[in-house]
Amino acid sequence: DARAVEDAAWRAARVAKLTTPDGWLTLIGLHFLKEGSNTVGSAQGNDVVLAGGPARLGTVTVAADGKVSLDVAAGVAVQVDGREVRSAELKWSAPTDPTRVTFGTVTLFAIDRSGKKALRVKDSEAARRRRFAGIDYYPTDPSWRIMARWGAFEKSRLMPVANVLGQVSPELVAGKAVFEREGRTIELVAIDEGPEAPLFFVISDATSGKETYGGGRHLYAERPTGDTIVLDFNRAENPPCAFTPFSTCPVPPKENRLPFAVKAGEKTYRGGPE
Repeated sequence: DARAVEDAAWRAARVAKLTTPDGWLTLIGLHFLKEGSNTVGSAQGNDVVLAGGPARLGTVTVAADGKVSLDVAAGVAVQVDGREVRSAELKWSAPTDPTRVTFGTVTLFAIDRSGKKALRVKDSEAARRRRFAGIDYYPTDPSWRIMARWGAFEKSRLMPVANVLGQVSPELVAGKAVFEREGRTIELVAIDEGPEAPLFFVISDATSGKETYGGGRHLYAERPTGDTIVLDFNRAENPPCAFTPFSTCPVPPKENRLPFAVKAGEKTYRGGPE
């Protein structure tokens, strides 16, 4: 069956991406920074205590204009984007890749969450990656591959979307996917992450917190060329927060909280986020 082969290939690609040396399973820290100087290292006396690396890595400074810079401590060898340096600006803004600071198997870089700067830390040898428990799925159900009506907004709108930390940021919303199920009309709003990216739905349903991750699941759909969009809930996937406590996943908006059980796609990750 061609669909079963496609599904198997999709699942294999999903696991391969999740378990890469810099994937979500490698996160070992998320540290919010204060304005001004922040000492960073694995020793307890630092403002930012890393889970691994030198006792004193150096000082990360957040300037009043939001720029983030690193001054490396004497005698410590780190690479910034592949070059050994003593100081560097840690650029975080999209669309460019963030500036990466590497020491041993550990990499850290700056991120911005609702105007707050933080250091995200990854370790390619993290226990979560080494002990990955695999993904459990509901049996594939063709009835959950839904041809929905696509209603593009005349002009993309900004919608406030909260994350698991309670921070709210505006997200571009391109339109809504409309379908009928169990006697109800459902209208799911899609986040637009750019013209080259699929449309992104953050959803929850009656299985959330029971058989599936409590914070909901993510569903990606190819951008429609006409007025039909394919929503394949068999490919509903766990967000990064299901695997690690160090990510900042969006919370399903009220429009995307389905009133019935979607017994398709990924189940709760048995390895847990801790």
